[in-house]
Amino acid sequence: MPSQSANALQNLTGTLALAGAGKMGGAMLTGWLAGGLEASRVIVIEPQPSPEIAALTARGIRLNPAASDIGTVETLVVAVKPQSFRGAGIALKSFTGPATLVVSIMAGATIASIAEVCGGAVVRAMPNTPAAIGRGITVAVAAQNVSAAQRTVADALLRATGAVEWVDDETLMDAVTAVSGSGPAYVFLLAEELARAGVEAGLPAELATRLARETVAGSGELLRRSEASSATLRQNVTSPGGTTAAALDVLMGTGGMRPLMVRAIAAATKRSKDLAK
Repeated sequence: MPSQSANALQNLTGTLALAGAGKMGGAMLTGWLAGGLEASRVIVIEPQPSPEIAALTARGIRLNPAASDIGTVETLVVAVKPQSFRGAGIALKSFTGPATLVVSIMAGATIASIAEVCGGAVVRAMPNTPAAIGRGITVAVAAQNVSAAQRTVADALLRATGAVEWVDDETLMDAVTAVSGSGPAYVFLLAEELARAGVEAGLPAELATRLARETVAGSGELLRRSEASSATLRQNVTSPGGTTAAALDVLMGTGGMRPLMVRAIAAATKRSKDLAK
């Protein structure tokens, strides 16, 4: 049976405006249309649309219409770069009213700052790049004036590209940004450095790269499918006194992965807080 969120997406009424149709905004739009959202309900505000986005006008999407031709929209999704928001927000304000649901996926932008610029009832969300293949995870927090019906709509829009988790404390969003928002880059770095280390150990570069990519991808899929914890999965592949144990002695030793990751997440969390200022 369709979920409540899927039904909300298919049954969405009024106009939905997407501000910013880059990689993340474009991935969300693709997910919405695949989930049954009527293209005729969508307007896209994007100064430099890709050919793929421009082609969607043939399906009924309206690209860069004048605010005077649209009026107030029911839902506005803000997917512009955070550093561009203040300038773009002036134009976005003309599309919103007090009852407009405003869903932001901008890193570091607080509910208060979004409401100040755009008005409306704000949901702040942080997705990550696997949303591009429908495997993202998004964490969201809603302002107090967001109704239950609006939260259902926001959940449906965000769930179109992967899993969604809701929190009640907005202060958690900086750490969320550091862990899952930025997290894919850490995984890509792992694959990059694993391949580099393979070359140092004597492997041809092409083979080392393939081994690293498939190992990271396959291990991630195993982790997703397994009910076991990541620690248990690690232990299952580690024979006492074996080759894996020798490598883990380095990775888990003094100055190894744990303190390094703690420092990395702390740095990203701090930067997210700085952006909010």
